[in-house]
Amino acid sequence: MPQFVLLEHDHPELHWDFMLESGDVLLTWRLDRIPAEGCEFDVIGLPDHRKAYLDYEGPVSGNRGSVVRIDRGDFELLEAVDESVATYVMGTRLRGTVRLQKKPSNGSPDESMWRMIWQPDCP
Repeated sequence: MPQFVLLEHDHPELHWDFMLESGDVLLTWRLDRIPAEGCEFDVIGLPDHRKAYLDYEGPVSGNRGSVVRIDRGDFELLEAVDESVATYVMGTRLRGTVRLQKKPSNGSPDESMWRMIWQPDCP
C-alpha cells in the first residue's frame, strides 16, 4: 500500500507538509494547520519531494529549517481525476478521508492553490 506522511516544518515559518507517495516521489501540499474534524481550508501544492521524507526527521538541506514527523501511515487512493484527489489515510493520528481539489491558477509555476477537506472516522 502507498504511504503518507505529515511533517511539521519550521521554515520559513511554522507549517505542515502533507505528502502522498506516488511512484518514486511524494506529492506534497503545504498546510497552515493540522487537519481537525470537519476542517476545510486552503493549502498550497508544492513541487514533488523525495521519498526519503517518509522516514526522515531533522535538518533540511540549504538552511531550510528542520522537519519532525507528526504522523505516518498507509493510504488508499479513492479517486484521482483531473485536478481532484481523494484518499483514505490510515495513520496513528489521522484516520479518515482527505479530499484535495485544485483551485484556479494563481500564476506561480511552483505553487498551486488547493482546497483540503478532512473528514475523520467517527470514534
